[in-house]
Order: sequence, then C-alpha cells, then structure tokens
Amino acid sequence: MRKFLLVLLAVSILYNTPLLSQHQSRGDEVPVLKEISGMQEVKKVMPTASELVQVNEVWHKIVDKSKVTIGYCMSSKPYSDGIKGYHGTTPVIVILDKEKKIKKVTILSHYETQSYIEMLKHQKFFASWEGLTVREAMNIKATPDSYSGATITAVAIRRNLDILLRKAYEKRI
Repeated sequence: MRKFLLVLLAVSILYNTPLLSQHQSRGDEVPVLKEISGMQEVKKVMPTASELVQVNEVWHKIVDKSKVTIGYCMSSKPYSDGIKGYHGTTPVIVILDKEKKIKKVTILSHYETQSYIEMLKHQKFFASWEGLTVREAMNIKATPDSYSGATITAVAIRRNLDILLRKAYEKRI
C-alpha cells in the first residue's frame, strides 16, 4: 500500500508540474502595457519628421518642418480590434520612404510579452517586409523560422499586416 501511495504521489507531481519550456511562465505573468506611439517609431526612421498628415483612411504623409513630404506611414490600429495576440491586440505601423518602399514594420502599443517581441526582432520577423512595395509585401509570408517561439504574437501581427497592406493597396495614393 505504501508503494502504491508513493507511485501515486510521484505521478501526481509529474502530471501537475509544467514541463520546462520557453512559455512556462505565460500562465502566471501579468500583462503590462508597452506604450509605443506611431510618431515615436516614425522619428526613429525619419528623424526630421515633424507631423503626420492624413491623406485618406489608410495613408498618412510624413512631413518635415517645411511641410515637405519625406515619407508615408499607415497603422493597423483602426482595423486591429478583433485580432488578438497572446495578451491582446497587436496593432502595427508600416513606415515607407518617398518611393513607397517599406523602411520599417513594427508593433505599436501592446500588452504582449516584451521578450517575445524582442525575439521576433532578433529573428528578423519585422524585417521580412523591408525594401518592398505594398504590392510586393502583400505576397510575402514570414517563414516559421522568423517567428519560432512567439507564434501566437507573430500570427496576430501578420494578420494585422495582411489587412493593412490590402487596405493600403486598395486606397493607394
């Protein structure tokens, strides 16, 4: 009987102990808002940017102090409410140069685990679309290697990007 109870205890412990993995802490973590503004991201790419001027419901011109257009950007924020990552919505901003080639794709304010966002950056997930036009970017699918370990977040970001690129192509300027 004692042997049976020890085996039962051992099985119970093994069954209830989470396996070691990179997602082990996800169930216990408290989501924290990481605030990132679109203008903050635009200035990282185009430091002389002073204003975003709305062209239509999708496109914004990036202008300098002299009101000269130095690039374009668009945000998935108006379309991202139903697209959830691991902890909530994952809106993105796409920043383009004057020739409308993508300079940067990045996530805006979110509750995702920062280490997973950093992993996606390190794996060049966001860089998959750099240098492409909107039409070319619509045909790019990030490979699993570019988001391994942060799949839920990456899929949500990709869905945001797909919707945004399609709308940008439909409303192209």
